[in-house]
Amino acid sequence: MKKAIPPLPPIDGLAPSCVALTPGPWQTVLEFLEEKFPFLEPGILAERLQNGEIYDDQGQSIPADSKYQPGRYLWYYRAVREETRVPFELDVLYRDERIVVVDKPHFLSAIPAGRFVKETVLVRLRMLLGIQDIAPVHRLDRETAGVMMLCIDKNSRSAYQQLFESRNVQKTYEAIAPYRADLALPLVHRSRLAHESGKFFSMSEVEGEPNSETKISLLEHRGDWAHYQLEPHTGKKHQLRAHLAALQIPILNDPWYPVVLDDKGDDFSKPLQLLARELKFIDPFTQQERVFTSKRVLSWPH
Repeated sequence: MKKAIPPLPPIDGLAPSCVALTPGPWQTVLEFLEEKFPFLEPGILAERLQNGEIYDDQGQSIPADSKYQPGRYLWYYRAVREETRVPFELDVLYRDERIVVVDKPHFLSAIPAGRFVKETVLVRLRMLLGIQDIAPVHRLDRETAGVMMLCIDKNSRSAYQQLFESRNVQKTYEAIAPYRADLALPLVHRSRLAHESGKFFSMSEVEGEPNSETKISLLEHRGDWAHYQLEPHTGKKHQLRAHLAALQIPILNDPWYPVVLDDKGDDFSKPLQLLARELKFIDPFTQQERVFTSKRVLSWPH
């Protein structure tokens, strides 16, 4: 199928979602949607169709009894439930005609996903700047704070994304974690990371060729705790969190490593002590070095 182009504008910073109509046995659009989204309450999809809240590729509402026609897209706006506001502000560090760089607070998701839609960097920034074409160049975990870059000019986006994909961006993180006097630092930790068996979210180290690499240095230690500098050479999911947990120095307040906690990082008084401190790269358009640094500070345990 050809690339989907939204026929509808963003509303309150939230772009429309789409679903592709693939070949299949369905007679009506409703039959397809009910099989595609079985987790929704019965009657919700029929009600949304009846209310004209599902659209075709021309941005026109489709009737509730529409026949199924594969090769097209359906468009809709996600129903936004009441979200608890993340009580921390999103700070803009830099902005030009191509990019915007923010200092992300803990607990704010990068993009709409799962139970977070409006309480995300992307939606907040679209609302703040009044620019709908903003898109992330890379992402940070919801629990991680620090420097994150987004693109304003969609024609420039691929060039900046290629910097990250080709590992031409130097990323520096910091973390507060237990101190191990027997750990000779600095060190380069390499391992193979994969999803834990039966779990989609968390990662674990497994046998095999390493696919992740992190340089770990000691900045300071106070008693049983230490301030570490982390320089990932690769960008695997949860790489820093999984690596430190594997070294028996899990990051302070990590809700997923080494064990999964019940609150999953929703306690605003206990932010994960992991910070994306700095991004450094050669700008593909100006050929000048760019360095962006977080102004946030990590907290030692009391």
